[in-house]
Amino acid sequence: MLLASFKGQDEIYSVPIQWLPDSITGANYSAAMDSVPFGSFFLNSVLTTFIGAGIKIVLGLMTAYALVFLDVPFRKFFFALVIFALLVPQQIVILPNYTLVASLGWLNTYQGIIVPGLASAFGTFLFRQHFLSLPVAVLEAAALDGAGHLRRLWAFVVPMSAPTIAAVGLVSVVSEWNEYLWPLLVVDRPGMMTLPIGLTLLQNTDGLTNWGVLMAGTVLVTLPILAVFFALQRRIMAGLTAGAVTG
Repeated sequence: MLLASFKGQDEIYSVPIQWLPDSITGANYSAAMDSVPFGSFFLNSVLTTFIGAGIKIVLGLMTAYALVFLDVPFRKFFFALVIFALLVPQQIVILPNYTLVASLGWLNTYQGIIVPGLASAFGTFLFRQHFLSLPVAVLEAAALDGAGHLRRLWAFVVPMSAPTIAAVGLVSVVSEWNEYLWPLLVVDRPGMMTLPIGLTLLQNTDGLTNWGVLMAGTVLVTLPILAVFFALQRRIMAGLTAGAVTG
């Protein structure tokens, strides 16, 4: 993909295959930026990704805290519902969600893109498993000092859960950044499109055969999420295995 983004049309279709471009130029990148408003796509993706992922993490932390540290009636039943939600394909709820968003007048809006996907069963499950491994004595001491539940969560539980938060955050960011089907349904104005939808617009604008420009656009979409992945990769394994062994 990266090499093709620097190739001219003749180089891409050459036989036998030409692996390296004759020269490194940004012509395809300039053409991609000129064909569609990549600046708007990037801003929309950043807003929807980090707002959506941030709220997912907060909701997951608070739900998992309630399931582990609060004497909530039927909390095992509620946790079973969370597990069941992991088994439900997201495609099943697309039509009800679209009907609700359309009735609220949220088509072509940020809230229409973000709100239906805020609940994260995966994040709640992972946080709960990790919280079960935390030392209860620390929270009991904080309670004796007069700390309420919110302070115990943000001042004690969250600092001890950094690897798990990083893992859930990475999964949420990648999922939000790469989301294609839902934004495609609720957005039809170029000014509100995210980067994956913008690639479709670029493909329709420049045609199926202009692969150099399309590969350049794909590189622009891929590089930011790769940077986030490499920045957090050291915490991923620790976060995903947290709570795997409890005593």
